Amino acid sequence: MDEEMKPLNDNHTWSLVPLPTDKKPVGCKWVYTVKHNPDGTIAQLKARLVAKGYTQCYGIDYDETFSPAAKMTLVRILLSLAANSSWPIHQPDDKNAFLNGDIK
Repeated sequence: MDEEMKPLNDNHTWSLVPLPTDKKPVGCKWVYTVKHNPDGTIAQLKARLVAKGYTQCYGIDYDETFSPAAKMTLVRILLSLAANSSWPIHQPDDKNAFLNGDIK
């Protein structure tokens, strides 16, 4: 959890502000994951802080959503292209990739 929170604090990406009287806060929770090596040993313990978006109501708490996620069809096509073209494949772990996004 400390590793997840450190970049948020270091980059000053959030600050506490008063909640408007007519609004309810969206809660959050920690999600823990254990990553394993191919031999079954523990490779990494991960923690992610996620918003409880299921508590929101369309048109009241938000107007639109966008989740930048790749569809598996596209991933398969790109892997096929890479294999057929002998392209190198890398799997980076971009922590806090959307840390400094503009939110209206």
